[in-house]
Amino acid sequence: MRDAIDLWTYLAQEPLLWLTLTLVAYLAADAVGERLRHPLANPVLISVILIGAVLLATGTPYARYFEGAQFVHFMLGPATVALAFPLHENLPRLKRTALPMLAALAAGSLTAIGTAVAVAWALGVRGETLLSVAPKSATAPVALGVSEQIGGIPSLTAVLVIITGIVGAVIATPLLNFCGLTDWRARGFAVGVAAHGIGTAHAFRINSTAGAFSGIGMGLNALLTAVLAPLLISLFV
Repeated sequence: MRDAIDLWTYLAQEPLLWLTLTLVAYLAADAVGERLRHPLANPVLISVILIGAVLLATGTPYARYFEGAQFVHFMLGPATVALAFPLHENLPRLKRTALPMLAALAAGSLTAIGTAVAVAWALGVRGETLLSVAPKSATAPVALGVSEQIGGIPSLTAVLVIITGIVGAVIATPLLNFCGLTDWRARGFAVGVAAHGIGTAHAFRINSTAGAFSGIGMGLNALLTAVLAPLLISLFV
């Protein structure tokens, strides 16, 4: 028993352990999601639960875990840039639906920022915490940059971004089914605008067209959020 504790103490100091844990947790969660095909079986949600349970059980501080997992965080940037690929692939289809998509983008982005900040304001949230709420529907690299630019707390914004993505991915399919929306382009675009990368990953699992348009919605919403968030937040501060 003592040898096992000593081995764990040694391994816990190695960043590679936490990177491996992150990848293994996601692969296991993805396998569960593929098997169950249920909105609640979201790979990111399951991964967060698995990793959180390990950190709590071992008493590992988040800072130590992040030393190893930060490579995954670094890859968010290239992954976001790669969204230009579905945009290019679907350019002819985008041209045919440009006006409706731009209208939906503006409505979705304004609603995401405005309602989040307004609700937080009504609940008494003020200062840098309020500023951290505004970009929560943008993809993480953009949301963190916007949060820092407008005076928010990037770490708090990161948590809100993850929660937004998970909730969006979980409720997207039931909600869109309830609304009777059958066009995969519209479904995907709505998910991408509202739930960024986590929602986009969910959309790709369901339908390739929905996934492509979700990636487009995510990328365009990131750009618009970077412009709108500082403007809208000035109304509350």
